[in-house]
Amino acid sequence: MLEALLWWIVVGLIAGFLAGVVMRGGGFGIVGDIVVGILGAIIVGFLAGLLGLGASGLVGTIIIAFIGACVLIALLRALSGSYGRRRTL
Repeated sequence: MLEALLWWIVVGLIAGFLAGVVMRGGGFGIVGDIVVGILGAIIVGFLAGLLGLGASGLVGTIIIAFIGACVLIALLRALSGSYGRRRTL
């Protein structure tokens, strides 16, 4: 269990960095994107395991983590962007 968590953290670092590069725009910065990437990688890795969609090898694991990181970064950016805006008539 601990080995799997450490594995997803390392993969999440890579995926978070890549997701931060791909998902440019106002956001969390490189460190924030990496942290969000780690969380996205762990969450999607866990969900993929529950659904039986395990990845084979390092490349497959990074792809799953990358998808999770991109989704979580996009979701958090959308949620955080909605609080600071007010419409004026």
